[in-house]
Amino acid sequence: MATVRPFRGLRFDPSVGKPEDLVAPPYDVLSQEQRDSFAAKNEHNIVHLTLPEQLPDDRSKYVKYARSSARLEDWRRSGALKLEQVPSFYRYTQTFACPGLTQAYTRTSLVVLLKVEPYEKGVVLPHEQTFPKHKEDRLRVLEATRSHLECIFGLYEDDDNAVHSLVAGAQARPAVSLQTPEDGIEQKFEVIDDPDTVEAITSALAEKRFWIADGHHRYETALTFRQSVAPSPDGSLVAEDFMMMAVDSMTDPGLVLLPTHRILKTLPGGEDGLRTKLRQWFELEECPNDSLIARIEGLKGAVFGVALPGGHGFVAHASDPSKIASEIAGPGSERLKTLDVSILHSFIFEKQLGLTGLDFFGYTRIEEEAVQAVESGAPAAFLMNPPSVEDMRLIALGNEKMPQKSTYYYPKLLSGLVVWSLKDF
Repeated sequence: MATVRPFRGLRFDPSVGKPEDLVAPPYDVLSQEQRDSFAAKNEHNIVHLTLPEQLPDDRSKYVKYARSSARLEDWRRSGALKLEQVPSFYRYTQTFACPGLTQAYTRTSLVVLLKVEPYEKGVVLPHEQTFPKHKEDRLRVLEATRSHLECIFGLYEDDDNAVHSLVAGAQARPAVSLQTPEDGIEQKFEVIDDPDTVEAITSALAEKRFWIADGHHRYETALTFRQSVAPSPDGSLVAEDFMMMAVDSMTDPGLVLLPTHRILKTLPGGEDGLRTKLRQWFELEECPNDSLIARIEGLKGAVFGVALPGGHGFVAHASDPSKIASEIAGPGSERLKTLDVSILHSFIFEKQLGLTGLDFFGYTRIEEEAVQAVESGAPAAFLMNPPSVEDMRLIALGNEKMPQKSTYYYPKLLSGLVVWSLKDF
């Protein structure tokens, strides 16, 4: 089903600097201040490519993309980035503790080249809606550098755990090992280049289809990029057919989903109006803000912790999620409409509060940030449980999409461990 290949990646030469000074989180989770902090660590930090700076005397806002391309070529010429000798896969393990928990997890993914396919072919499946403005920026970076600078994250079905075991047990060469100081996560990156192992993994993954767990914008950017290039006359594959993806088994015990909480900027009708509207559909239980997450964890059905100014909010637990779903207009399966995130956006925000669009709320995955926001002036925050991997899988199989920011796979993949240039295809 899928076309997966090893590739010759570009990796930083050890002489350039410490690995922790060269890597960074993905472009879309960095504020400008955070981006500048990473850039200051080392002149070769990956953010100089993924988030090129805009200078005051730039002739246009597009000059920064050419700056990214020129810097990438300079790093190649100088030897700061070295090309892998043979096509390889890259095993990437992250050992971490979830926020608020003490248990340690290890997630093992494999960085590959994946042939991009339109969603309708059913080989690569999305599960979330996307923001158009983000795709334009990523397309300009890709067009300028003709390189995939970061991995997206994908999942595959692996009921018997055979592929995960193959990847985890494969012979590999150590490449990079570090602990990221901002979160304490142990990051290990290894090269798998044994020909027999590479062939075995390639064959095993060729039977799979892939769910995009994180990186919808970049995948859709790669699709647009491919469509801008004419097919080869003989039908053979070209570099533009591929992109980098870190793939993981849905049975990986280290696969962790965290919730993404919503912070309101406005609350029509105030707290009393909110309670009145929700009481018709939900059972409400008063609760201190700092106990909301503990109270809703493990509860089934549509359930939310509503943090309010003054230190106390309430838990809203739907007595009949299916009945609420029937009130949501428009297309969509009951499975989609009964998801917590669908009920929150389509029923509570839109139908009950009259709030539409994307400008009336913000996001955070950290409970304390959501609670602090209401103590700093936000009128309310909705704390949530995460959807499950099975939710994501079934929604995507049904050719449906959750609202934006419905899933947060933790931890994020580091950028800067490997880069793939189309010229090395």
